[in-house]
Amino acid sequence: MLSIKTCPLPEHALLKSYQKSNAHTDCYTTDISINVSHEQYVQAFYSTAIFKLERKILQWALAKPSSDQDVILLANGKLDTFAVWDVENRAVNQLLMCDHFQRTRSWLMIEEIKRDGKAGNETRLYFGSAVVPLKKDKAGKPSFGFMFHALSLFHKAYSAALLYSAKSHLKRHRFEQSL
Repeated sequence: MLSIKTCPLPEHALLKSYQKSNAHTDCYTTDISINVSHEQYVQAFYSTAIFKLERKILQWALAKPSSDQDVILLANGKLDTFAVWDVENRAVNQLLMCDHFQRTRSWLMIEEIKRDGKAGNETRLYFGSAVVPLKKDKAGKPSFGFMFHALSLFHKAYSAALLYSAKSHLKRHRFEQSL
């Protein structure tokens, strides 16, 4: 997982508006030495073993099921609700999801890596999230609550693990067949 790094949000990131509104945002990135479409990345991300476990937990705990077919439809822009998330915004290379409670956002983005101005066979994968504050403190600063702070280390590790799993999934499958 050493290939996963934190970085500032790109200026054109759909998640950027949350950073500007004082929500907590993060951004993780990794490079992969194959060309990956945004659809392939979304499919890989939500089809990894670790994310399938999260999908099962959401099905059990919140009665919000999702299937591998739902993942394909989401990736291809034909589904706007997936488990506990709704599509908030899309771009050619980005997907921004909002949870049903309106508290968190998940964001996926790809960028083709160019070397010396020329396209190569590399893709930069991004994954980020936003947490909207519960309230503001007396000074007007965002207040996220005890659980946010208690779970922050887990969130960082889990985010890196999700991105690493998606990268590994993409390397293994190389998308000769549909996921």
